[in-house]
Amino acid sequence: MLQELLTRPEIPRKEIVLKRNDFLIREGETNTHLYFIKEGALLAYILVEDEEQVIRFGYSGDFVAAIDSFISEKPTRFFFRAVKKSVLTQISKKTLMDWYSKDTGTMKEWVNVLQTLSLQQLDREIDLLTTSPKARYERVLERSPRLFQEIPHRYIANYLRMTPETLSRLKKS
Repeated sequence: MLQELLTRPEIPRKEIVLKRNDFLIREGETNTHLYFIKEGALLAYILVEDEEQVIRFGYSGDFVAAIDSFISEKPTRFFFRAVKKSVLTQISKKTLMDWYSKDTGTMKEWVNVLQTLSLQQLDREIDLLTTSPKARYERVLERSPRLFQEIPHRYIANYLRMTPETLSRLKKS
């Protein structure tokens, strides 16, 4: 239903095309938009001691947002960058909230999106607390097999807190 909202002619939206390595969002920006990835893939990361730490991925069919900024309307701590050419539909928080106040079905869908994001975050926290690289790899492979077709392995290795060589060995075993 939320995807349908993005196709309605009365809903203001914007199409964004990103080339590989283009930024959608940078740390320090206030961004209160929701994005639907029509094609391509993005990664979200933070800087930890000047090193990128990948925390999330999005690919075609996914919604992404700098959720900290979207909710608080304050600057985000995250970077969102295209992994490959990507086409996104952008819709503003104000547009979403106006629509939700008129349509309870759409509001229920928004609650489902937020619940899904919360559950994904809990899975990520468990991944971070799992000390075995093999267990982290297996958890992510079971949860998101598509990830391994959509995202370059160096980014997946970063997400899993291991070297690309370790990831390669785990995939072979």
